[in-house]
Amino acid sequence: MIPRAARSAFSESTFSYVSKIGRASLASSTVARGGQLGSQSLRSFSSSFRQSATPSTTYTRKDLNAGKSAPPAAGKPASKPDPIDDVSPIQDMTTGLADEPLILDEGSRQVDWTKSYHGLSSQPFAKEAADVLLAPIPFDDVEVKPDGIIYLPEIKYRRILNKAFGPGGWGLAPRGETIVTPKSITREYALVAHGRLVSVARGEQDYFSSEGIPTATEGCKSNALMRCCKDLGVASELWDPRYIRVFMKEKAKQVWVEHVPTKKKRQIWLRKDDEVRYPFKETKYGA
Repeated sequence: MIPRAARSAFSESTFSYVSKIGRASLASSTVARGGQLGSQSLRSFSSSFRQSATPSTTYTRKDLNAGKSAPPAAGKPASKPDPIDDVSPIQDMTTGLADEPLILDEGSRQVDWTKSYHGLSSQPFAKEAADVLLAPIPFDDVEVKPDGIIYLPEIKYRRILNKAFGPGGWGLAPRGETIVTPKSITREYALVAHGRLVSVARGEQDYFSSEGIPTATEGCKSNALMRCCKDLGVASELWDPRYIRVFMKEKAKQVWVEHVPTKKKRQIWLRKDDEVRYPFKETKYGA
């Protein structure tokens, strides 16, 4: 039988020995993980070991509902879509029309007239077509501008081409997009007849306000047609100085007129069988 004092001393020594073994085992485990902790840092290690790890990442989950409009409330009608003029990518025609011709695939069997010269000068047209194209222009078809320049109306060029090649036997193919400047527009066209390139020319047309750009595009196309027809010999007399002098002497006259809104007087040219039209009225110089 062990006395009480001996049992107390034995218990204290046993507890001290067990505590030393536990601390030594914990310290060796910490060293094996790469850290060396002293007896004073054991409490700090134990408390941090119980904390959960917090992930640190920059990834942000994509919102699948982004960009989708909320469904209309019950009993409330859905809003009408924007008109085509509001959703169109072209808001101001003065910056361009974005009408670049379509580029065909290289494997396509169709001729790409935006860059092709297919059939150019391969053979002359039939004699029947050539006679129509080279026929002299009657004086009655020629018009005079107020500044004295003579011209053939664009519709008569189309009539000549229709008579020579037949309706649908010719056409104008754009070779590039429409270029819009602050005062005019321009675009290059190719004249194609019976599947062959005939001529390439650039048309141009002035305009005074942005509302007139659509009309100016049609005038630009007609101007290109007139220039392309020169290579076919259509109305070639209009560029002949002798023809011009004869025409102006026989069919044109120069008169004094007054501009009705501004009361300014000037001289203008017109055909002898024409009359002065508004905004001008015929007058005498100095009257």
